[in-house]
Amino acid sequence: MSFDYDLFVIGGGSGGVRAARIAASEGGARVALAEESRMGGTCVIRGCVPKKLMVFASAYPDAVTDARAYGWDATVGGFDWPHFRASLDRELDRLEAAYRSGLTGAGVAIFDARATLADAHTVRLASGETVTAKHILIATGGRPFVPDFPGCELARTSDDVFRMESLPARMLVVGGGYIASEFACILHGLGVDVCQFYRGAQILRGFDDEARGHVASAMQDRGITIKCGTDVIRLEKTEGGIRVISTDGSDREFDAVLYATGRRPNTAGLGLEALGIELGRNGQIPVDDWSQTAVPSIYAVGDVTDRINLTPMAIREGHAFADTVFRGEARKADHELVASAVFTQPELGSVGLTEEAAREQEPIEVYAAAFRPMQSMFAGRPDRVLMKLIVSARTRKVLGCHIVAPNAGEMIQLAAIAVKMGATKEDFDRTVAVHPTMAEELVTLRKPVRTA
Repeated sequence: MSFDYDLFVIGGGSGGVRAARIAASEGGARVALAEESRMGGTCVIRGCVPKKLMVFASAYPDAVTDARAYGWDATVGGFDWPHFRASLDRELDRLEAAYRSGLTGAGVAIFDARATLADAHTVRLASGETVTAKHILIATGGRPFVPDFPGCELARTSDDVFRMESLPARMLVVGGGYIASEFACILHGLGVDVCQFYRGAQILRGFDDEARGHVASAMQDRGITIKCGTDVIRLEKTEGGIRVISTDGSDREFDAVLYATGRRPNTAGLGLEALGIELGRNGQIPVDDWSQTAVPSIYAVGDVTDRINLTPMAIREGHAFADTVFRGEARKADHELVASAVFTQPELGSVGLTEEAAREQEPIEVYAAAFRPMQSMFAGRPDRVLMKLIVSARTRKVLGCHIVAPNAGEMIQLAAIAVKMGATKEDFDRTVAVHPTMAEELVTLRKPVRTA
């Protein structure tokens, strides 16, 4: 059978773009890609990149305060949100153009349209045009989820934050995951009065308990109100903003409410069920280790599969797919020991097992140190950082590393290499410290603080 393309990719995010580019430029495949929104997907357009730029912007008041403590005649005025947003828009335009250029340079045909599945080898575009392909890759990512409750239409999502015309004076952030916690810190740093609701016992569920408790305490010390065990009952529009009635009995008005209560795979209306692909509980596409669905010609990568929802993981999955199917190099994406960072203030970097998961698996030793870092201590700020290693009592391998500190994301990237290689505690001990740094604590932790 003759097909229009060897590969048709639905979704122009990081995973889909990587798969398309590698299949075309290195695999010699005829490739097309359809994207209904902006090229670059969640990470580039409404996720990691703009969020991290907002993190940078929100950190300058502390930097100026520290500068004064160090002897500089420094002041910080008000934050100019329209100026920042205009600069942000220009940067996102630049990145989108770079993504497009990379695809067209590799010979990928681009369709700026929504695409759905007509059958196992046919894609239907919003224009009504149909295109056939030997292989189809779904890489449509995820979308913010807002539960159904009275007044839910008044809530904003993380996608909306980057498009705000002005910064609200008072904002409620609902959710306890990394997106909610990051935006609580960002908005607070930009001068917004922030309150965060989370229905669970502690924010950042899934991360090491000690580390997430450290982050929560630091956020509260900075002036963010965190109310755990609390959820919204209803939202009501008022003359001055939004009235929030919550489960703890409080009744308070905010200028805006941001819901960051999780994301869902973006699979609605794609036509997968009609082809015999039964979606998972959250709408995710079930795939095997090769990212192949129950229909042999259809594959899926990235957040739409709900495996590890991180941009670098989507890129790895897309690349592995292209290598396997089009370059003759059978390769699975490795989902073990994937490092992550939460860009709160302070940041949280993590790789491997939490203390809680590790002690359920085997006997462990826990090495940890919490201390005031040199830079902020000199400036008179009470900030504390945490360095923590989880070690197997039997093999001596470092099973997990957790860092709460400024630039923890940068540190955990390097620590992850050692953990991925199977380094032991003695390997860390043999490494000479770089002094004076925060990270030197990782190689100077001599005695366990506890065993389990």
